[in-house]
Amino acid sequence: MNNLKLIEQAEKEVKEIFEQVDKISFANSKKVLEAFQQEKVMESDFNMTTGYGYNDAGRDKIEKIFAKVLGSEKAIVRSQFISGSHALTVTLFGLLRPGDLLLSITGKPYDTLEEVIGIKENPSSLKSFDIHYDQIELVDNDFDYKKITNYLKENKVKVIEIQRSKGYSTRKTITINKLEKVIKEIRKIDQEVIIMVDNCYCEFVTTKEPPMIGADITVGSLIKNLGGGIASNGAYVAGRKDLIGLIGERLTLPGEGLEVGPSLGMNKQFLQGLYMAPSVVASSLKTAILTSRVMEKLGYQVEPTSIEERADIVESITLNTEENLVNFCRGIQYSSAIDSNSSVEAWDMPGYQDKVVMASGSFTQGSSIELSCDGPLRDPYIAYMQGSLTYDYGKLALLNTLEYLTKEKF
Repeated sequence: MNNLKLIEQAEKEVKEIFEQVDKISFANSKKVLEAFQQEKVMESDFNMTTGYGYNDAGRDKIEKIFAKVLGSEKAIVRSQFISGSHALTVTLFGLLRPGDLLLSITGKPYDTLEEVIGIKENPSSLKSFDIHYDQIELVDNDFDYKKITNYLKENKVKVIEIQRSKGYSTRKTITINKLEKVIKEIRKIDQEVIIMVDNCYCEFVTTKEPPMIGADITVGSLIKNLGGGIASNGAYVAGRKDLIGLIGERLTLPGEGLEVGPSLGMNKQFLQGLYMAPSVVASSLKTAILTSRVMEKLGYQVEPTSIEERADIVESITLNTEENLVNFCRGIQYSSAIDSNSSVEAWDMPGYQDKVVMASGSFTQGSSIELSCDGPLRDPYIAYMQGSLTYDYGKLALLNTLEYLTKEKF
């Protein structure tokens, strides 16, 4: 069977799953449109501010729309956040004080947060400000409920951090149902602890978001799901009004908080990106599901499988050798609209312990909602693929990548 026929056969096999993705996209599109209408978005909201950014009506309206869509009291949506990791960092420094305890209940966070927390020494870390950290590992891809409840009974925790997506680990992404269950269990023990959710890669995969099920704070990047491939930078933090106030004053300065911060012409990008996000996330999910099914048929281990419930847009493929990992990424790079002529090579990426190979021929540097693929050069050589602005481009990329893997055509 040639590769195109293989892909077409796989499409037929996942047709019903695609239909479920479309239903979720429709529901999220309705939610976004209603938020735009309720806030009466006008063309004048695209106007930019500079300098201090006082009285930026469009910026303020965007933050109200994001809060509505995410089910939170208030939101910060700013281009001053350079990444999701930066937004997480500002959030942690905004919420924690010397002597406080931060607890991760999903094991060790992303590599990029190691120096932020102080797992890896850095004089600017939370640890250097006498903020303590501990973690509880997942058990069989679920929370260790007994250990969490016992820990909360014995320790006064200020912030619980939950990272839904897997990062470069081999675990599964945390589903919204598992997240809801653990939040309920936490609240039985501690009503005051702040529950913070790293929601990167997970937005609009279902119709529920963390604030809707009891999370105090949720954080994500706008060059991932909610930017729709249009926002060229930025991130959001959404949650309780009082906590958002603290985080806003850490992003800018005490006493001014969210009253300052120029939009610098980003309002249209943020609004249009959010408007397109449900459809783009659906395209990313379909691309991931198709890739999963095809690679399964070729005998590779994938996570999630083509029929499993999805919690984010990431598909991981265990490729077993360094050569296969690099070739898979090179196939994705060849399939990109930008820098398709570039040859992918592993490099020492800032914030990561191992060399990383990355394919990202995107319109926005580092955009994960555009089709990209990356992975650390360590056993078992897993490729983490995510994104695709349209399903057709994702399908074309998969076709080219299969040719690259099997024939070394390019």
